[in-house]
Amino acid sequence: MHAMVIEAPGTPLKPVVRDTPEPGPGDVLVKVAACGVCRTDLHVVDGDLREPKLPIVPGHEVVGRIHAIGADVDRFAIGERVGIPWLGHTCGHCHYCRSGQENLCDAPGFTGYHIDGGYADYALADARYCFPLPSSYSDAEAAPLLCAGLIGYRALKMAGAGTHLGIYGFGAAAHIAAQVARHQGRKVYAFTRPGDKAAQDFALGLGALWAGGSDEPAPHQLDAAIIFAPVGALVPVALRATGKGGIVVCGGIHMSDIPAFPYDILWGERSIRSVANLTRQDAVEFLELAPKVPVRVHVETFALSAANEALARLRAGRLTGAAVLLPDHG
Repeated sequence: MHAMVIEAPGTPLKPVVRDTPEPGPGDVLVKVAACGVCRTDLHVVDGDLREPKLPIVPGHEVVGRIHAIGADVDRFAIGERVGIPWLGHTCGHCHYCRSGQENLCDAPGFTGYHIDGGYADYALADARYCFPLPSSYSDAEAAPLLCAGLIGYRALKMAGAGTHLGIYGFGAAAHIAAQVARHQGRKVYAFTRPGDKAAQDFALGLGALWAGGSDEPAPHQLDAAIIFAPVGALVPVALRATGKGGIVVCGGIHMSDIPAFPYDILWGERSIRSVANLTRQDAVEFLELAPKVPVRVHVETFALSAANEALARLRAGRLTGAAVLLPDHG
């Protein structure tokens, strides 16, 4: 099979040809039909996340069809379409796993970071961590639901039930979360890179009440804010825009350092929370909800062999919605 591989942090992905893996007990082999390009992939490639298994095939928004099944798998059948998300394995016995917080597992395995992912013709996965996908989405549209959608959904839950919601950074996760928030009856205020008119128009087209630069004041006091941009300097900005009792949710797996800020913008029982990974229950809930909203997924597609171009576009902020890789080999 063909795959795009990270051999060393800070270097471009390398195209390689490998033997197609065979599923062991509990595994499924998935023939990849589409794989989303997530900012987490970029953090792995750029070396921001420092403990990958190298070499590694990135990609954890994987959509494909079951090609082969290992022993003891009874959830899926050959040919069935499934999604493979970031959470690829948990230990099942640590305190967090036993208390319903498997996203915080002490010994996890993450797809595209510890476990080879979907920037390839085939991907091997633990069947217990795969999910059937709503039939109303094409392969390319379904891919971003598996991380951008899931993290956005989990971040929304952490943001509480407030009406006025600010979203900082309007990329793949934000464009899905904004639609769910509108479906919930919230008023959404989108904050983009200063001067990014295209992103602001995109947000308004998805139902945002207001869109402007992150350097602009919020037009209304926020009940909560979600920061999807990996920019620590936005934390005090969001705190200043949030009212007493408000919540600022940091939605990324990596963020630049948060600068010092005065206590008075935190005082008033404001809180800052981070989102860590996802649970399988998040996936069950969100994949049932998405077609009911219905979430419209905006994608730009690239050939698998053009993965480095897709990552460069993401790094430069030159994408509308989500990038998705499609196989260009057989």
